[in-house]
Amino acid sequence: MRYARLTATVFGVLVAMQGMARQGVAQDAAMWGFSPSRNMISDATNVPTSWDVETGENIKWKATLGAQTYAGPVVSGGKVFVGTNNEAFKNPKLTADRGVIMAFDEASGEFLWQITHTKLPAGRVNDWPQQGICSTPFVDGDRLWYVSNRCTVVCVDTEGFRDGENDGPFTSEAETSEIDGDVIWEYDMMAELDVFPHNLAVCSPVIVGDVMLLVTGNGVDEGHVNIPSPFAPSFIAINKNTGELLWEDDSPGFNIVHGQWSNPSYGVVNGQPQAYFPGGDGWVYALDPATGEHLWKFDCNPKDSVWELGGGGTRNNLISSPVFYKNIVYIAVGQDPEHGEGIGHLYAIDATKTGDITESGLIWHRGNDKFNRSMTTVAVTDDLLYTADLSGYVYCLDTATGDLHWRYDMAAAIWGSGVLVDGKLYIGDEDGDLVILKAGKELEVVFETNMGSAMYTNPIPADGRLYLASRNVLYSVGE
Repeated sequence: MRYARLTATVFGVLVAMQGMARQGVAQDAAMWGFSPSRNMISDATNVPTSWDVETGENIKWKATLGAQTYAGPVVSGGKVFVGTNNEAFKNPKLTADRGVIMAFDEASGEFLWQITHTKLPAGRVNDWPQQGICSTPFVDGDRLWYVSNRCTVVCVDTEGFRDGENDGPFTSEAETSEIDGDVIWEYDMMAELDVFPHNLAVCSPVIVGDVMLLVTGNGVDEGHVNIPSPFAPSFIAINKNTGELLWEDDSPGFNIVHGQWSNPSYGVVNGQPQAYFPGGDGWVYALDPATGEHLWKFDCNPKDSVWELGGGGTRNNLISSPVFYKNIVYIAVGQDPEHGEGIGHLYAIDATKTGDITESGLIWHRGNDKFNRSMTTVAVTDDLLYTADLSGYVYCLDTATGDLHWRYDMAAAIWGSGVLVDGKLYIGDEDGDLVILKAGKELEVVFETNMGSAMYTNPIPADGRLYLASRNVLYSVGE
């Protein structure tokens, strides 16, 4: 592991982190997973339970997105932010394939501004065509942070240039009309850290205090065998205000098997803050978020599992995000969805242990013929856990044992995660179907509908409405 030099800035950040361990995260911050724990539970109430996109019933407004949408939505400060591609051509001057973050007015759906990023010259090995920006932004106050398709960490002003100001320190934007984005700072992980993203850098950052935690996306080359930059960091911490690198960690180094497309999470165990990183070797690592010191690690694959090119093997990646809840970390394994279905695993891990806790930290494991490859991040309550797998099954499990209460077949691949809100689970699939299931130990379908195109993102409740991003349209649902 390599460390950046601890400076006075880092000392200040450490103090901030200690404060956050006591006080939690600002309630108005918006992020993927609702909180740094990434538990897919919202405390919203009065969430809509019926609508129809064809007739317009209970559709407050809809807005056109690009042709592929994987990031967001997130709602903050009266705006809705979504990551997509450039097929919508909101700015006719900016054509061709680009990664895009769009901002819309929460009340009316009016398009406000966008920021775009051209594609990397190496092509699909680093920046897969037409995928846009897959990093769901973290929004706090008038600042928004995300990872671009160019493997840069970007901080922008949530007002864009509509406020008539070019906020710095970065002031060299090529596009400065009122529909363009205003960059505050940008950190290039390829140029500064020699990161080699495989297919796409996609991390949705988490911020605690002044520390932003990121998975860099370092991976294999186009031949899927060699690792061009084994000593480049896979995990980093950055000062959210300045873009300064605080520390870096190059685990898993030569053990990366494919790419790294998951997100970090955060928890506090007996007063010790822990940052959870899903590694490209299939291990979950817990690090001290102030220093990068390793606390524990857990292998999320059976010891006899084997990685095979093209997805035929039994060893899987970590694409879902680790969820922290009451000193336990929950995570499922899976693979690139182009590799198809296969045997998966879901783990409950004791986060109070130290060192290699693959055996000592295992609370329960669900796998083999009981769970399939998954990209879904769990929603967990005191006694029930909700998740899904790529094969299209939604599960309700006992949190103490992992035993099954019920399983619901959506009959199509599930890429996104379900959201538990107001006593119901909302989840969509690749066919564009969205289902609402009543929370509890007995299976009950509340509502089913089709959104008109695939759903790769998560439903987001906010302010009495439900925000849904299909592959190419953003909907605001509410009476």
